[in-house]
Amino acid sequence: MMERSAGGVIFHGKEFLLLKYGWGHWGFVKGNIEKGESEEEAFLREAEEEAGIGRDKLTIIDGFREKISYFYRREGKTIFKEVVYFVAESMTREIKLSFEHTDYAWLSFEDAIRKITYEGDRKVLVKAHDFLKMKGKM
Repeated sequence: MMERSAGGVIFHGKEFLLLKYGWGHWGFVKGNIEKGESEEEAFLREAEEEAGIGRDKLTIIDGFREKISYFYRREGKTIFKEVVYFVAESMTREIKLSFEHTDYAWLSFEDAIRKITYEGDRKVLVKAHDFLKMKGKM
């Protein structure tokens, strides 16, 4: 089985948004790409569903697209998952969590690196941070 998801490294000022998922790990907004959706559309929908940030409050920064892949198990089956991440600037710090999440935090790069649970997400954040520095956003 294979799943394709899209997500994003969302920042406001010099802070990054992390969500705490119900099973305990910290990471980024992300979710499965639905039929007929582009990767960007899926990310924007997930940002609204998971964090309450509407697409009118997000600006995707062109030029960043990072893909990670991994295996996980669900109901005794091994699933191969690919996640494409974008970088987006939020015009708000106001968050409305979905039922899937138990907490959120806006953190500096250094604090976010320490808080993120999975190494793949840490690597995405490092690349996103470097990209934003190059663009003069950090």
